[in-house]
Amino acid sequence: MAKTPFDPTQLPIEAIAGEAAVLLERLAPDWLRQRFAAPPEWTPEPSEPPLGLHRGAPTPASVLVPLVLREDGLRLLLTMRTAHLNDHAGQIAFPGGRAEQSDADAIDTALRETAEEIGLDRRHIDVIGTLPLYYTGTGYAVTPVVGLVTPPFELQADPFEVAEIFEVPFHFLMDGANHQLLAVDLPNGRRRFYAMPYQNYFIWGATAGMLRNLFHFLRA
Repeated sequence: MAKTPFDPTQLPIEAIAGEAAVLLERLAPDWLRQRFAAPPEWTPEPSEPPLGLHRGAPTPASVLVPLVLREDGLRLLLTMRTAHLNDHAGQIAFPGGRAEQSDADAIDTALRETAEEIGLDRRHIDVIGTLPLYYTGTGYAVTPVVGLVTPPFELQADPFEVAEIFEVPFHFLMDGANHQLLAVDLPNGRRRFYAMPYQNYFIWGATAGMLRNLFHFLRA
């Protein structure tokens, strides 16, 4: 599979999404559990249009959206993928990957892949729900699995797949003022996507798209 044919960090900002931030009272473990237990009516954003890099049906995959319970509030744990990978090389990503036949379901896929990629054992993870399937331009049908992660825990990155593991304050990502809309012209048409830069980390594409859906879900 070919790599993404453009550098998102060099694109101009087309717009700032600008919606009001999710209320801080909603970024609390008990409220989040209740929201997933009784979801409201809401509308996900469209998934990514195909880039033409994948043939056939989308590949089933799952990612974990790991919300770490820190004393100063929830923090989202993310990874930076290694630069040599064929799929999404060097990008900021949730831990996760493609489904295996031995997986019981999409949640099992996310938990297994998380343990393999970053060494986070499932005993630390309280899965509170899932978000709708997100289709990537590179040919994956991804189930985002949201989990609360209780410290202390140990991490061990798979050096083949993961260059770095880091955390971002969840409230930063749940604020529309931090959501940039970028655009690029490709041979198969104009492509728009979100980015959420934080310090030296450029969060964009599928990761930002799934975070936008979580943002809408919590604001609904």
